[in-house]
Amino acid sequence: MDIHDIRQLFPILHQEVNGKPLVYLDSAATSQKPIQVIEAIDTYYREINSNVHRGVHTLGTRATDGYEGAREKVRKFINAKSTEEIIFTRGTTTALNTVAASYARANLHEGDEIVISYMEHHSNIIPWQQVAKQTGAVLKYLPLQEDGTISLDDVRETVNSDTKIVSIMQVSNVLGVVNPIKDIAKIAHENGAIMVVDGAQSTPHLKVDVQDLDCDFFAFSGHKMCGPTGIGVLYGRKQLLENMEPIEFGGEMIDFVGLYESTWKELPWKFEGGTPIIAGAIGLGAAIDFLEEVGLDQIEAHEHRLAAYAIEKMSAVEGLTIFGPKEAAKRAGLVTFNLDDVHPHDVATVLDAEGIAVRAGHHCAQPLMKWLKQSATARASFYLYNTEEEIDKLVSGLLKTKEYFSDVF
Repeated sequence: MDIHDIRQLFPILHQEVNGKPLVYLDSAATSQKPIQVIEAIDTYYREINSNVHRGVHTLGTRATDGYEGAREKVRKFINAKSTEEIIFTRGTTTALNTVAASYARANLHEGDEIVISYMEHHSNIIPWQQVAKQTGAVLKYLPLQEDGTISLDDVRETVNSDTKIVSIMQVSNVLGVVNPIKDIAKIAHENGAIMVVDGAQSTPHLKVDVQDLDCDFFAFSGHKMCGPTGIGVLYGRKQLLENMEPIEFGGEMIDFVGLYESTWKELPWKFEGGTPIIAGAIGLGAAIDFLEEVGLDQIEAHEHRLAAYAIEKMSAVEGLTIFGPKEAAKRAGLVTFNLDDVHPHDVATVLDAEGIAVRAGHHCAQPLMKWLKQSATARASFYLYNTEEEIDKLVSGLLKTKEYFSDVF
């Protein structure tokens, strides 16, 4: 990877913020977009814009080709068997809610168990809370090890014959932990449960193969992987999707509409009611082209180097606590931390004055914050366009933060 050449493809990176060159370390919240993605969306609206599927005119055909072509790109990107298993959604949240509202509500009964972990994003907690209330199912949490990792022994102890759904994130947006999804899926299936995976933080950064993972559902968002906001994907096994009812009804998803009864289109369109996210899908397809050209193996290796470098440099800052595994090999490219006696929002504010963008707060993971005994944390997250020099600026900014607050107090 030539980082200089890659950075040239991201127009937003070449600006000053508060009089300083922008250092963008918030890609776990949303990634920046390369010019190829920006131009693909611009071209769609300038030259192609039309609704899909029903039109027989030329623009309608071009839009349909672009939209369905993006679906095939997604299929290949995650190695699904068929495009029938690829449903476009608004993002990971919508995808997980679809599984909860359609599959879980229809298949769970009183006393059935749903297993998740303390590290989950709210999007992979609240839908299951609602399902449990509506069906009488029981929500159970996998315990975490001291470093925030999941032990397979704990999975075996928690998942049993009453478990019907196991839903785990592949990569933690706070701890950076990379979870052993394939092994967890095996345990789930041995007990007759399905495996749902929140892939929001993994899909942008490492190769995903849903067949190798042997998961039943897999959800991710386009905006975290160089694509536009408002587009995401739900992968589901065809035999499961075929037996699920849609949760949104209207145009596009119907086969026949009568006065009192209606029937649905075949997969995947029965889950895509209304005018779909056409420009978003085309932008996501362009993002996949870009990531594949760079190479997911290269991106993953680059982020491991950055994480190792960041942990080494940040660990030397007195009074700084890093959360999650200290070994870079066990984590993805992000570091969540706190400075003693300085609120994370204050840390982020001082860093912003230096042109450095980090995230501060509970990161939509309040149960994990409780487990960490923290009200909030700061997080620096890296992507293919970040450099070691930017991490040096982060460390310098943290030292200035310490100095500033020591002078104040």
